Amino acid sequence: MGAAPYGDLWRTLRRVSASELLSTTRLDATACLREHEVRLMCRQLVKDSSYKVDLKSWFKGVLHNITTMAIMGKRYHGDDVNGGKQAVRFQGLMEELFKLLHTPAFGDFLPVLRWVGFGGVENKIVDFMKKMDEFLEEVIAERRRIGTCDSGIMVDKLLVLQKEDPEVYTDQIIKGFILEVNHLDYGNPQIMLVAGTETPYLTLEWCMSLLLNNPNSIETIKNEIDTQVGYDRLLQESDLGKLNHLQNAINESLRLYPTLPLLLPREASEDIRVDGYLVPRGTTLMVNAWAIQRDPNLWDEPDKFKPERFETRDDDHKYKLLAFSVGRRGCPGTNLGYRILGLTLGTLIQAFEWEKMGVEDIDMTAFYGMSMAKLKPLQALCKPRTNMITHVI
Repeated sequence: MGAAPYGDLWRTLRRVSASELLSTTRLDATACLREHEVRLMCRQLVKDSSYKVDLKSWFKGVLHNITTMAIMGKRYHGDDVNGGKQAVRFQGLMEELFKLLHTPAFGDFLPVLRWVGFGGVENKIVDFMKKMDEFLEEVIAERRRIGTCDSGIMVDKLLVLQKEDPEVYTDQIIKGFILEVNHLDYGNPQIMLVAGTETPYLTLEWCMSLLLNNPNSIETIKNEIDTQVGYDRLLQESDLGKLNHLQNAINESLRLYPTLPLLLPREASEDIRVDGYLVPRGTTLMVNAWAIQRDPNLWDEPDKFKPERFETRDDDHKYKLLAFSVGRRGCPGTNLGYRILGLTLGTLIQAFEWEKMGVEDIDMTAFYGMSMAKLKPLQALCKPRTNMITHVI
């Protein structure tokens, strides 16, 4: 879908993703799955004897399991995996994918190098995709044997659609959806499985870093959750609409530290003029979300963490905040993205007390690659809140 040109196929795939896979009704039906994974993470944090937490690894693990459970019906990371040998294989594929995505292809800059195969990146990608294709074929075959059409799992739903229209929903299309609908990649819908985990957990890491550097915001969110949710249960996705400061903090983090500062390249389908410049048909356009979201002409004190700037629901914000892109090619998983970010961050703040490792502010230096990550992975101190621990364990 991300790479398909605008046409009948793209419209069909987009409609299916929006109405069948990522609709509000569908997300409501699978909320318990995401809530279970977040609570399992909190339970494991309580069991951890050390109060020093490497948050990046925890975020990465929970996002992997949320994604694979929703798509394939199995957990592949952590102590309670149910993927068996398949889990080990999947983890190996993901490690290989990360390496390939962060390996520079010099032929993109000097096409002559492609003729001699300099670096061998393209061949490695072809070999990797053969292995990934075999893995996905096994996943589809397994879900077809199980035959659970109302499970809420994405592959099961696509297999039902395949029975209704086998010419459109081929196994090849289903494999493409597995690699693609699992994106949450904030405007870049063809970066495959890595984007369903990397961009959300990096966003959580940036947001938690900002909150730890601004403890008053953590207290505001905590008080908001205590008031709206109470002490008798843990946060649920259905509560997120009442937690304005939590949502504002997430938006402000997406604004200041977009994990993909350059959105997916666009191609002009016809000759147009943009701000007085002639853009010929076929021109590749790059959208610099980072620059737009820190533009002093658009934002007051653009480099300052101010969640309250989103208190007024200005319709213009959706065109200035580009984390999920906009327009026809905007991310169809926007709703799901906000749900996962809000649920994970809110539950951690509700269930634990958080502090920085020292008196100095957390280093917010970024590492720029395909995505924008923190140069130093986030570590923090946490301890369970006494009035919530019974709900965690």
